[in-house]
Amino acid sequence: MTIFAVHYDYAPDKAAVRDEHRPLHRKWLGEAHEAGTVLTCGPYPDGTGALILIRAESLDAVQAFLADDPFHTHDAIAAVRINEWTQVYGPF
Repeated sequence: MTIFAVHYDYAPDKAAVRDEHRPLHRKWLGEAHEAGTVLTCGPYPDGTGALILIRAESLDAVQAFLADDPFHTHDAIAAVRINEWTQVYGPF
């Protein structure tokens, strides 16, 4: 399986939407982490976005997975960048 780095960019005008849906977003992430799809995740300290490392078969699978994110379904993300990532060292 391939690892993908997903970068979410957050717009300041959507902060209230993210705050409202954060519990569902984190539940979704937690369930995906337990299932082995999400390897690690978390927001950037400056509040501009977040990073999610996802294990998936393909870019299409990542995009389908992200479509179920409550942040996505409630239009709380300004932009998404997905890059295939090659691990050299580390736990994954």
